[in-house]
Amino acid sequence: MTIVLATTNRKKAEEMKRMFAGHDFNFVTLNSFPGCPEVVEDGKTFRANAAKKARAVSKFTGLPAVADDSGLEVAALGGAPGIFSARYAGENANDSENVKKLLRDMRPVTDNKGREARFVCCIAFAVPDGKLKTFTGHIKGTIGKAPKGFNGFGYDPVFYPEGCDKTFAEMTDQEKDGLSHRGRAMKKLYRYLMNIP
Repeated sequence: MTIVLATTNRKKAEEMKRMFAGHDFNFVTLNSFPGCPEVVEDGKTFRANAAKKARAVSKFTGLPAVADDSGLEVAALGGAPGIFSARYAGENANDSENVKKLLRDMRPVTDNKGREARFVCCIAFAVPDGKLKTFTGHIKGTIGKAPKGFNGFGYDPVFYPEGCDKTFAEMTDQEKDGLSHRGRAMKKLYRYLMNIP
């Protein structure tokens, strides 16, 4: 089965492909469909954004599509950056700028309890006739006071998963996949896809 990943993010695509290695799924990214219109992520939830992307991409390509929307929710910031995680420091912000803004906003918060956060991922699987299934995963943790590690992407260098003394960015791909919000949502998607007749 060929499935379109509704992303041009190479690292995100690699992460998703790793989880299905050895199975009869061929994943392609939006880079293979240059004419695909950009989907505006204007939903109020991770699920709404993921569903909108998956349906639009599946309809355009005529293939099953997987889209995810994910982000970081920080207790001390009232759940921010949330659905705005990718553009927390501005519309065209990069990972480094977003992390810097987060650390700046967290500076007044000194106790660990106040630095609690969770990563959330909602994955949507759509087929061209409009049918849709969604799968959610999350992981709790805390926000560090400085970036550590060079693996991963996004807020990985400042996120310590619960019970770990390493950030996501200090972990191997396999360690992160076993714990991450996306890994947990992908496991649910995996079980679903493996049971499709």
